[in-house]
Amino acid sequence: MNSVMLQGTGSDVGKSILVAGICRAFCNRGLTVRPFKAQNMSNNAAPTFDGGEIGRAQALQALACRVKPATDMNPVLLKPQSDCESQVIVNGKVYGTLQASNFLKDREPLLEMALESYRRLESECDIVVAEGGGSPAEINLRSGDIVNMGFARAANMPVILVGDINRGGVIASLVGTKVVLDPKDAAMIKGFLVNLFRGDASLFDEGAKAVVDMTGWRNLGVVPWLTAARNLPAEDAIRKDESAQKGVVIAVPVLPHIANFDDFDALAAEESVDLVYVYPGQPIPAQAKMVILPGSKTTISDLEFLRQQEWDIDLKAHLRRGGYVLGICGGYQMLGKTIADPMGIEGEKREVRGLGLLPIHTVLNDDKRVTDVSGVSLEDGIPFQGYEIHCGKTQLEETAVPLLRLEGGEPDGALGPDGHVAGCYIHRLFDDPRQRARWLKLLHACSDGIEQSQRIEDALDQVAEELEKCLDLDAVLEIAKQNV
Repeated sequence: MNSVMLQGTGSDVGKSILVAGICRAFCNRGLTVRPFKAQNMSNNAAPTFDGGEIGRAQALQALACRVKPATDMNPVLLKPQSDCESQVIVNGKVYGTLQASNFLKDREPLLEMALESYRRLESECDIVVAEGGGSPAEINLRSGDIVNMGFARAANMPVILVGDINRGGVIASLVGTKVVLDPKDAAMIKGFLVNLFRGDASLFDEGAKAVVDMTGWRNLGVVPWLTAARNLPAEDAIRKDESAQKGVVIAVPVLPHIANFDDFDALAAEESVDLVYVYPGQPIPAQAKMVILPGSKTTISDLEFLRQQEWDIDLKAHLRRGGYVLGICGGYQMLGKTIADPMGIEGEKREVRGLGLLPIHTVLNDDKRVTDVSGVSLEDGIPFQGYEIHCGKTQLEETAVPLLRLEGGEPDGALGPDGHVAGCYIHRLFDDPRQRARWLKLLHACSDGIEQSQRIEDALDQVAEELEKCLDLDAVLEIAKQNV
């Protein structure tokens, strides 16, 4: 079986985008390709065709392979609920919780589950392109590791090490990784590449030679700064746009456990929109025409944080100025009158007061809804497609008006009496240009009419084309055929 894993000298060196680009490049060559990441840690999740959820990055990589996302592509997903606790998703379903105090020990049983998923994937394709997590140089996490060298050695999978030249010290990080690794782990690495280079890549020729001389690894190339990657969903961190925009301001408060923030990528791509992420310590800008409360992994604690930042006061001032407020998933729940957690899904069993901007009440439970959905806006029949990932049910008071109707006839969301406050459970609501244009019309702005899925497809092809130029992908295939 052909397989290869990209590991990094650190977090956020661009592994996810590189795996997606390599998957698309190999797919364009006529190969049957599957992505894989044994364990991911992210609150940015996506539904799978088999009714589970996986990390957003693996869903994007599946799209790069032109196949539907499946739970086997990311068998273990950790969704942080606090600094010391994560919800564990195994094979797409809630498995339990993992505490920081037993993080190393309690992962060990998950390795065999991840191997089973990997074996099923490899049986249905020509090559598996896998992604590591963080860095193998974090040798304090080596015990019980199931995503970097722990998995690579268990699966007999060769590794390519990725270094990020943009942050500096790339030679030291590449060579230093080999130095700190156990020799048997270091032997898994068969090549390296340098990512995020700006300018003339030949300036790194001597640096690449130095790395080859000191490590014995094969140099696979230097990847430039890929501008097309900006149109691909980010996995772990909100991507800041430093370019000046003069469109209508749409503000998104950044909550501690914000989830699925790629919901707003389609809005950010609009030239008529200035999408502003509001960070802790900042007020919601007075010039905002709309405020969107995003999804959250821990709705109640993030609602408390929102109040601590006095964003609830800003929202009331925003509405007095004639602005609009939209809540998505957890943000929708926050807009209601009450949120009850009788089972302690998010920790303490309690009921809290919501923002009171919609006449709805939410009760959290352990019946997690994970599914693709489609439907129309009730007011005007404009279609949408998206997905739901949430715990709990929301009950509308008699005075509340549903916002959407799902394909099966079930209502979703709620619309306030004056039409300026609304909420729903639908992630990626703005991807359809017709739905996006509907919301922008309220703000007296126009949409570019581009389907977000097509924007992503075009970006994947552009990234793949660039990687064909700058990387020795024939050598990557050769490494993938090695029996380590």
